[in-house]
Amino acid sequence: MKLEYLKRELRTATYEVAVEALTIYIAEHPEDDEALTTRGMKHWGAGKRSLAINDYLAAIEINPASRAREALRAATEILDYRNKDLYNP
Repeated sequence: MKLEYLKRELRTATYEVAVEALTIYIAEHPEDDEALTTRGMKHWGAGKRSLAINDYLAAIEINPASRAREALRAATEILDYRNKDLYNP
């Protein structure tokens, strides 16, 4: 099964179904950085930040030019954000 077809099919799938299908695909295609990035995005959307970051890092290890690099940068910016106005003096 091609990743593009799988990604189209998983757009409307639940988190659990999408991650399970991507995990099976990744087991069969361990060097597919795009699949890892896609699974990371599914994890991020479900609030599972550490799983998402792990997938992004694995994708970057396979392909340093992967779009996972941008996803990891965005995730880091979000996690590093602090609104100092919300703290009590």
